[in-house]
Amino acid sequence: MAAETSTETTITVQHVKILLARSFESAHDAFESVLLRLNAEALELQRDGQVDRARELLERGAELSIFQSRDHGEVLRTAGLARKALQYEVGNPLTALKMTRHQLPAALYAPFRVVLYEDAQGYAVFEYDKPSSLFGQFGDEEVTAVARGLDGAIERSIRQVGDWRPPQ
Repeated sequence: MAAETSTETTITVQHVKILLARSFESAHDAFESVLLRLNAEALELQRDGQVDRARELLERGAELSIFQSRDHGEVLRTAGLARKALQYEVGNPLTALKMTRHQLPAALYAPFRVVLYEDAQGYAVFEYDKPSSLFGQFGDEEVTAVARGLDGAIERSIRQVGDWRPPQ
């Protein structure tokens, strides 16, 4: 029987925290108007084997889309805490393809996550790990270059939500 082999690597991740001078609800509405939900029709076409038609739809789509969201505020309510918090999976299937074709383990971070929550002062806060630092661990410049594009895309998207405030 062959011995099991595993490896562990420590990576450095750049974490981004963006404070907004607007309410959670306002930031939520704005974010979901900037980043629309992933085109379900494209996913159905892909599942049905119509990959060319799916690709055409995705190519005409947004730079980033929301794959799904989870209400972490609901989870906190089970512990008796009243908090507003949403976790988003954000990305683009074609962008993911550009990375996973070179490094399949990049699928671990595609789509990547963004959290939006309300801070103690009642303002919205976005946090995420910079995609280039997550994908950079693979040591593949083609993957890292695509991830740098994601860095810019998510920052542009959150800037469209607007009203950034300085750190306290």
